[in-house]
Amino acid sequence: MSDEIKTEKIPLLIVAGPTATGKSDSAVELALRMNGEVISADSMQVYRGMDIGSAKVTREEMRGVPHHLIDCVDPSENWNVVRFQKEACRAVRDITSRGRLPILCGGTGFYIQALLYDIDFTQMEENTPLRERLSAMAAEKGPEAVHALLAQRDPASAAAIHPNNIKRVIRALEFMEEGGGSIAAHNLQQRERESAYRSVFFVLTMDRGKLYERIDRRVDLMMERGLVDEVRELREMGIKRDSTSMQGIGYKQIYGYLEGEYDLEEAVRLVKRDTRHFAKRQLTWFRREKDVIWTDLDRFEDRRQMWDHMQTTAENIIHY
Repeated sequence: MSDEIKTEKIPLLIVAGPTATGKSDSAVELALRMNGEVISADSMQVYRGMDIGSAKVTREEMRGVPHHLIDCVDPSENWNVVRFQKEACRAVRDITSRGRLPILCGGTGFYIQALLYDIDFTQMEENTPLRERLSAMAAEKGPEAVHALLAQRDPASAAAIHPNNIKRVIRALEFMEEGGGSIAAHNLQQRERESAYRSVFFVLTMDRGKLYERIDRRVDLMMERGLVDEVRELREMGIKRDSTSMQGIGYKQIYGYLEGEYDLEEAVRLVKRDTRHFAKRQLTWFRREKDVIWTDLDRFEDRRQMWDHMQTTAENIIHY
């Protein structure tokens, strides 16, 4: 591809990384410095009324920077990567039409990948009858039974999807049934696509021990701010435990406490444990991405020095 064609691409700055690394602060700071607006790539912050458990950026933390794809659907609605891609593309066009820089911020790797590489989801329509049969099987025999079925038919996809992530397990089986083959192979093929944008892709990281300490402190702060009351209110609104919104870490475990499955101390332990595991999976995902710039917080004296480095790097790459 010629340099002339490359320069026609829309610039896109990405601030990604595991939970609790300070992505939102960094995205806001870079937006202030580079005349940007933030697009959230977080699968939970999109829901209205789910503020504490999603660590949703507050109005004060936004510092006047416009944010997109936050508080735009009700917790009773399903939000998925296809809807995200559509809305994120619309936000990018809106931001650039006003001469500003779109900054994608979040830790949901598949969302980022969907926008960055303009992944084609036309083959991924739902097969409702099959979905109903597999959902019934999961309810009767447990998610492990459906995962075992996937392992027989598509070992690579089964290895990449946790047995408890029943929605993704069923989606992989649907994809194969529809003649799409292995969804793992499909995703790998999509990752090999060239970026649809003139992009710079930062992944924030830090010492694993420090990260886990930050996660534990964040969970404690969520409890102090009223996470139990937030989940209780959602439950009383009629939001079911198996809804997409309640699969988020923090909400799922506290819902279990409210259902009487375990005490609050155990719920908090589970939230911390599962958040640490999630951060590890996020790092694994981003290591598979190409052309990312790993930004280790421990290498800098303070955040301002790191932001100076990120700004200079971004300006040199996307010429913004």
